Amino acid sequence: MAVPARINGEEEEEDEGIFEEGEEWVDLDSDVPPHLRALADAAQRGDVAALSAALDSHTGSINDPVEDGDTVLHLCCLYGYLPCVQLLLERGASLESKDEEGAIPLHDACAGGFLEIVQFIINSAGNHDFVKRMLDTTDTEGDTPLHHAARGEHLDVVNLLLSAGASPKTTNTYGKSPAELAEPGPVRRTLEAAAGNNL
Repeated sequence: MAVPARINGEEEEEDEGIFEEGEEWVDLDSDVPPHLRALADAAQRGDVAALSAALDSHTGSINDPVEDGDTVLHLCCLYGYLPCVQLLLERGASLESKDEEGAIPLHDACAGGFLEIVQFIINSAGNHDFVKRMLDTTDTEGDTPLHHAARGEHLDVVNLLLSAGASPKTTNTYGKSPAELAEPGPVRRTLEAAAGNNL
């Protein structure tokens, strides 16, 4: 899963750069192949018009990995851009594409606490079996989307996932349930209560 910049909430210090104002910096060490950069850039900025244009000119699959094994849909879910997610699903993006860590886009939306995106993905699944399959999908550490929401302390997302049928008892590779990943507080209490009621 790619990680947004400034994950610790720290502000980046501005350097006196070597570029003149208005010049664009190009990351020559980018992991994104040149033919996918327009897609990745639009996804990371949440620019629906640019994403639509990039998709129109893209000759490969909409599910091609663009960065760290993430598809464009993974990136839009990770950064929280619902209009881009909507466009990608209209264009046929797969909700079950896995990144290099085995996560599907729902994992990313849950980790970020993007309730509207999580709801949209669940609604877009079309049937209960597909929803359940997504809710039960584990990444390489055995974490489900509910584990990601719990770790991020996203109570609204946790409640939505539970109401959609996510299991609060599933343990990851380290033997941890979602409740055990949450800090003491409302998220942990909600998950513990759900696990107790789910006997």
